Amino acid sequence: MTAMAEESDLEKTEEPTGRRLEQAREKGQVPHSRELGTFLVLISAGAAFWMMGSWFMQRSMAITRKALSIEPEFMREPSLMLPRLVEISGDALLAFSPFFALLLLAAVLPPFFLNAFVFSTQALTPDLKRLNPLAGIGRMFSWGSLMELGKAVLKASLVGGVAILLIWKERDEIFGLLAEPLEAGLAHAGQLVTFSFLMLVATLILVVAADVPFQLWQYFDKLKMTKEEVKQEMKEMMGDPQLKGRIRSLQMQAARKRMMAAVPQADVIVTNPTHYAVALSYKAGMSAPKVVAKGMGAIALKIREVGMANAVPIMEAPPLARALHKHADLDREIPGALYNAVAEVLAYIYQLANWRQAGGAYPTPPRELPVPLELVPEAA
Repeated sequence: MTAMAEESDLEKTEEPTGRRLEQAREKGQVPHSRELGTFLVLISAGAAFWMMGSWFMQRSMAITRKALSIEPEFMREPSLMLPRLVEISGDALLAFSPFFALLLLAAVLPPFFLNAFVFSTQALTPDLKRLNPLAGIGRMFSWGSLMELGKAVLKASLVGGVAILLIWKERDEIFGLLAEPLEAGLAHAGQLVTFSFLMLVATLILVVAADVPFQLWQYFDKLKMTKEEVKQEMKEMMGDPQLKGRIRSLQMQAARKRMMAAVPQADVIVTNPTHYAVALSYKAGMSAPKVVAKGMGAIALKIREVGMANAVPIMEAPPLARALHKHADLDREIPGALYNAVAEVLAYIYQLANWRQAGGAYPTPPRELPVPLELVPEAA
């Protein structure tokens, strides 16, 4: 049973994760279909000649006439022939530039259809493993090679069969070209060739329809992962537990320093008296008092120490201290259920401050604060 479990863990049965796919893209490993690229280039070329064939023919004839028209000064000055050749070549390039631009666009489109457009320098790095003859022989008899052979046979059968049907169907027009004038015959022949070319290319849709799903399946199948690889990747993504613990400890230390720095600005520190300490602040414009520091144990003692050093009033109210520590978040307003209890505490603190400045009757500290019992946790 153990051997079977280990064998199962080594089998690539899991679909590739997002990270595995991203790593493959970084290496330039993306799905691609040569059949799709060939089809788009050929169909674009055929469509261009079908729609602009007459214009191409006119421009070609004009350029040919210009090239064959040799003026006397060119005979006397052979050095003028090179600029003449450059001029004619520029005219030809300009005339056929829309056609070349369309072919270039068709050549770069296939990756976008497969969501496989990527630029990776790693794909340009020489790989000596590809020169291994044994690996090459293995690829010759692989499933992919058999698929390529099947596609080649299918293409040859389709194109050959359609070509025979087209020739048989258009046989009368083909033989009729012999009786037509030169220019009319050339135009008619161009139409026949272009139409036949488009029909032949259209048959490749069947090949593309079979090749694209196969290439996608083969690509994702090669990237499948074992269960152990998935587990290892999850560990890498989650990070080293010790490192995460260290980072969490540093974050807690930084948060504690910020919290202690806010204690001197507190209006009152509510204590348990020693196990819990919660520092509250209430300033003009605030909708409710806010917790600026809280803690228990050693942190509570540190809050009390900092508060006493900065003359922050400290009030012992165990139920309220425990309720605030349990239900009030740091740097957040206190829960609404504790408004009344905290209001009485702050009122007493303000009265105490006035007594210290003006004297008079000593304010009476609140005895029974209205703290809901369901909010008070058990005393530590």
